[in-house]
Amino acid sequence: MCTTCGCGKGQTLVGGRRPGGGHAFARQHKPGKELRYRAPERAPALFPDTLDFGAGPAGTHAPGMSQARMVKIERDILAKNNDYADENRRYFSSRGIFALNLVSSPGSGKTTLLVKTITALNGMQPLAVIEGDQQTDNDAARIRATGAPALQINTGKGCHLDAHMVGQAMGRLALKNDSLLLIENVGNLVCPAGFDLGEAHKVVMFSVTEGEDKPLKYPDMFRASDLMLLSKCDLLPHLDFDSDLAMVNARRVNPDIQVIRVSATSGEGLGEWLEWIKAGCRLYSIARIHP
Repeated sequence: MCTTCGCGKGQTLVGGRRPGGGHAFARQHKPGKELRYRAPERAPALFPDTLDFGAGPAGTHAPGMSQARMVKIERDILAKNNDYADENRRYFSSRGIFALNLVSSPGSGKTTLLVKTITALNGMQPLAVIEGDQQTDNDAARIRATGAPALQINTGKGCHLDAHMVGQAMGRLALKNDSLLLIENVGNLVCPAGFDLGEAHKVVMFSVTEGEDKPLKYPDMFRASDLMLLSKCDLLPHLDFDSDLAMVNARRVNPDIQVIRVSATSGEGLGEWLEWIKAGCRLYSIARIHP
């Protein structure tokens, strides 16, 4: 969690500017609201020659800080984030906006798949993109080249987007009713798992170049996601990668996770991915009209 990684101490920029002190859609703190903190699930035992710094109620370690203190800090951070996320979610729901939070390790192919997705939709679905990276607006520029509106969030030393950042970006993008919002999170399989942005679904992208045991090594992210995109499948003939085992491992962590095999290069699975998006957009649009 961010209590130990130093996240948030660097400068955060939204579309090249520092975000304002207030949320784009201001809200009052609600005293006594239930805190949705849940202690990380831990395996009962590890290998005898393993030092497990994830043991204890906080699920992590910081030099010189007690587990109890870490739990309190994490609880406070998540409670504030969840308030912003709830407001974002209400905004999305009231306007029929289907928001997806795309998460992965660096280099899994998120931006390339987004470019292919936007091109394939070909203007049939109003959409916008929020790009998250520590530095540069390279990915947002790639998205804008498709003709889609995109806003870059640079997190500085921060390793994930949070709901307040997304709220600031929403105000700048002027999102249309009954639209699709694609949020590409910072490449990181750890911290983004714990931060709700108000999205309808987290979508984890897992490339075939990474190793079948990735869901077991980073279980929180796969547990938090509703859909797994197994990407770069065109490379399978050239790799020693067992895609069936990768899916088994993902479902060991999250039995309910959906899986789509995709390749931005060959187009494999792109139709299924587009239909999944369109179905979500229809549901959100109908819910706005008939709440």
